[in-house]
Amino acid sequence: MDKVNIADKMSLFTKHWSPKVVAELNGQEVKLVKFQGEFVWHHHDNADEMFLVISGRFRMDFRDKEVWLEEGEFIVVPKGVEHRPYADEEVQVMLFEPTDTLNTGNLQDDAKTVIAPEKL
Repeated sequence: MDKVNIADKMSLFTKHWSPKVVAELNGQEVKLVKFQGEFVWHHHDNADEMFLVISGRFRMDFRDKEVWLEEGEFIVVPKGVEHRPYADEEVQVMLFEPTDTLNTGNLQDDAKTVIAPEKL
């Protein structure tokens, strides 16, 4: 039972769109990720995802709307809902999702799919 310092963990990596696992609980993983620019449209058939903004801001695109998220705000994307994160500038985000959830969901993208996220 060790505490996790989010800023310390975020300082250990620079690559965008490459989530890192920092904790596991009850079949869920807590991941940290940095992103900038546009991700790919995707959905998760069997997993809800929670995105919590640690620093910066980003836009979550949906097919019928867009939602801007600021520091300290979060959004839960229900399973099956197509979405695409976008950030003008680098944003730091914490993710909560079931273990083994593929970051690109139903889509295999050689540039952005992370099969086995690194554990920090």
